[in-house]
Amino acid sequence: MGALLTTSAFWFTVVKWAGGLYLLYLGIKLLRSGVQIGGIEKTAGGGSRWKLFLNTYLVTALNPKGIVFFVAFLPQFVTPAANVTQQLWLLAITFVVLATINATLYALFAASARRFLTSPRAQRRFNVVGGTLLSSAGVWALLAKRSV
Repeated sequence: MGALLTTSAFWFTVVKWAGGLYLLYLGIKLLRSGVQIGGIEKTAGGGSRWKLFLNTYLVTALNPKGIVFFVAFLPQFVTPAANVTQQLWLLAITFVVLATINATLYALFAASARRFLTSPRAQRRFNVVGGTLLSSAGVWALLAKRSV
């Protein structure tokens, strides 16, 4: 797709206009959206937290992008003279532990910020700021000139 857009001015313009108009549409839609009274409802779909955790873990572990990342990134930090398997396991486990800590901290932050983020005032601000940014990006994309 990138090669086609690089060589064809027509298709580049078509994609640019489609993307710009879509961003403009999303921005206007967000600016016109109302505020939910009573905050955000609980997510649908029952089940325990362990089931949710297991599902999330499986989706993440089987994600091809993650696998490609490990295959391409981790070998750069391996010393060929030492036990390669041990080094790869150590690096992978370190990454998973740090990613788990990171996700846990995000969850704790989100839980503590939930009351603030679900207030009508915050929702209105998010809608205005988000809608303005999306609309501005759409206008920018529509007015952008193609560099040769």
